[in-house]
Amino acid sequence: MRLVYDWLRELVAVSGDPDSVAREIGLRGFEVAGVEHGRHPVIDFEITANRPDCLNHLGLAREAAAIWGLPLQLPDMTGPPGSDHVRPEPRRSLTVDVDAADLCPRYCAQVFNVTIGASPEWLRERLEAAGVRPINNVVDVTNYVMLERGQPMHAFDLERLAHQRLVIRRATAGERIRTLDNVDRTLDTDTLVIADAERAIAIGGVMGGQDSEISAKTTVIALESAYFQPASIRRTSKRLGLKTEASARFERGGDINAPPAGLERAAALFQRLGAATPAGPLIDRYPVPRQPLQLRLRASRIARVLGQSIPAEDVPRFLEPLGFTVARGQGHEPGWTITVPTFRVDVLREEDLIEEVGRHYGFDRLPVRFPVLGAAQAPPDPRIARDRLVRQALTSAGFSESMTFAFIERQAALPFCDPGTEPVAIANPLSEKFAVLRPSLLAGLIDSCAHNRRRGRRDVQLFEVGSRFRPEREGRAAAFAWTGSATGAHWSSAPRSVDFFDAKGTVELLCKVFGATALEFSPSEHEYLVRGRAADVRSGGTMLGVVGQLLPPIAEGRGLPPGEDIYVAEIDTEALTRVAAGDDLRAETLPRFPAIIRDVSILVDDVLPAASVRGTIRAAAPPTLASIVEFDRYQGKGVPEGRVSLSLRLTFRDPERTLTDDEVQTATERIVEALRTAHGAEQR
Repeated sequence: MRLVYDWLRELVAVSGDPDSVAREIGLRGFEVAGVEHGRHPVIDFEITANRPDCLNHLGLAREAAAIWGLPLQLPDMTGPPGSDHVRPEPRRSLTVDVDAADLCPRYCAQVFNVTIGASPEWLRERLEAAGVRPINNVVDVTNYVMLERGQPMHAFDLERLAHQRLVIRRATAGERIRTLDNVDRTLDTDTLVIADAERAIAIGGVMGGQDSEISAKTTVIALESAYFQPASIRRTSKRLGLKTEASARFERGGDINAPPAGLERAAALFQRLGAATPAGPLIDRYPVPRQPLQLRLRASRIARVLGQSIPAEDVPRFLEPLGFTVARGQGHEPGWTITVPTFRVDVLREEDLIEEVGRHYGFDRLPVRFPVLGAAQAPPDPRIARDRLVRQALTSAGFSESMTFAFIERQAALPFCDPGTEPVAIANPLSEKFAVLRPSLLAGLIDSCAHNRRRGRRDVQLFEVGSRFRPEREGRAAAFAWTGSATGAHWSSAPRSVDFFDAKGTVELLCKVFGATALEFSPSEHEYLVRGRAADVRSGGTMLGVVGQLLPPIAEGRGLPPGEDIYVAEIDTEALTRVAAGDDLRAETLPRFPAIIRDVSILVDDVLPAASVRGTIRAAAPPTLASIVEFDRYQGKGVPEGRVSLSLRLTFRDPERTLTDDEVQTATERIVEALRTAHGAEQR
């Protein structure tokens, strides 16, 4: 909002220079974007969405009046003598019908005889200082009223209206209009239009149409001043991609009592400029009048919310210049009854009034000490510590954290949905790229990997911690994606591409950090992973997640180069927490007795999971088996087709005594026999 300093001083006689005025108003919650010095100094304020009443000079003047305790000089509203009783000529009469009162609760209009010409220099200079281009005296007056009072207005050429009629209605499906920016637009039934007896002539609250535009030949106008339902204007402006000064004000919420006042001010300016005279009375369609909101403001509540008592005489001094009506409350508790002006659409409850008192008392004068706690602080959300632990584990493994949107396009979500299910749809998506909630973190991570690859980064390791959404529930997960090299470049060896076992090792590291070490990996049937290079991850029968190579068609469909493998994993952090050891750690003494090691080489089917082999060994071995390590895997000459040679190192140890060779040999033979029985293994 560009506040013209001289204009402000006409409304409130502030005595400071523009910089000091900007500083004082800024301290009341209005960010100062800049101060321009020149012939007409301008203070540029960033007005928050909840304060549409300050998107005009009069609104900011009220703030200045409250700050400096100065009277507000309201603009001249005096129209031509007898203008309230003007009888319209038959050929210049206007009929107004409101067929969509839910979208337009109040609509005012008035007919004026006009003489189109240039505006005087003072008006042109003031508009230009405020950032508005002068056009002609009629349009300039409507813009002036908008900048002064915050009430957008629009002028129609009355002689171009079919049957001199205005109808405020919803557009018909597919109805078209050419707007003032020379663009043909197709409307839908949610769009509010201003129409004549035959066609739409303006998009309500957004922009007028060319068919009714005034020109140098115009001699009579119908001047519109209305209140439109904010949500309707916001949807229309967004759908059409059309943002105007009018829509920016209407969509935030205006003053339902402003339309007739806007017309009165325009009439006064027309008379001052000699630009127009009323040709008919003011027409006001207001079927359901609204009463101002009344709120109770308690002195004790002010002290509790602000942390400090405010002198009783200061409350009216702060609120009345802002337009509030303050009356002493009745009852035992000291307080006030406050009538909220209709232009303060942001004030709905007692705390909003307290904020107004605090703003003008000065938040910098309030105590900065913390209030005394009457109860113990609630424990932190356990998810915070859990997510922090995931981040520490994966960043230590060389991954970088990625943050992607929870809203994604449907095509990106489909591969990660459970069979026979659809992703959770957004009721009112911003676009097709944000149409559904992500069923998996992998969808966003894959797109992030593709984004990096398109920018020349070959080795990409990304992870994310966040929520994923299924039709039945929302849950937390950790996921990673890895493509390119598994190891950094080094002179001692050639780089190696990432493979399944690198990804599997990262999953084991993550689970180990949580104390979940007894992991089970079994072949995965997920359709987005490559069979034979994917595994489901379990612990004690609890499903934790998946790890494996992403199916190449999916990777290529999301923009990754053909022929490059990408390995992914996704772990349910809530399930991981349930199976984790947590802080229940135990210390064990170092081994006092020596271990005995036996190496066993066997031939098994090449599709047999190593986890099955380890499970059989554990089941057949005595408690003295301390560890199992696969140290060699061979396929080739001397090994039958479809078989693989697997070498395992078995370590035996008893914490209480030294084992004998006979005991270890007996245990080893029992293990080999169990492998032969369960898997058809042959010892080499």
